[in-house]
Amino acid sequence: MKSILKTLAIVLTLAFTAVSCSSDNDDKGSSSRDVKYEITGNYTGTSSTTYFEKGGNVLNEDLTKLPWIKEFTAEAKSLGASLSASGYGGVAGQTLTGKIYIGGKVVNEVTATANGDGIIVLSLTPYVFPQ
Repeated sequence: MKSILKTLAIVLTLAFTAVSCSSDNDDKGSSSRDVKYEITGNYTGTSSTTYFEKGGNVLNEDLTKLPWIKEFTAEAKSLGASLSASGYGGVAGQTLTGKIYIGGKVVNEVTATANGDGIIVLSLTPYVFPQ
């Protein structure tokens, strides 16, 4: 089950990246490449996160404790920032909130709620760096 959820998180991340538009970020106005990812909440199940790291590669990491925070400066070859998380074995109604910060400002925030089976999927729309 864990590998299925990790695969789902990676597929969702790549799918959202493929359909995102850089023009959506024009109003954000930041040319900063300082990225901060944050996941908070009360979800008690087994969970993991998938995100773009500083070089633009996709990484997967188990969430062993909340809050989870990752900060870095993205390299020039990195096209953007993306964050997703998924889990199983939690309690219905528990939540995870994910945030992407660029240059210290929140550019995307989503809260997900575990379903009746205790499964949760959190997927934020990727941020594309201005060209």
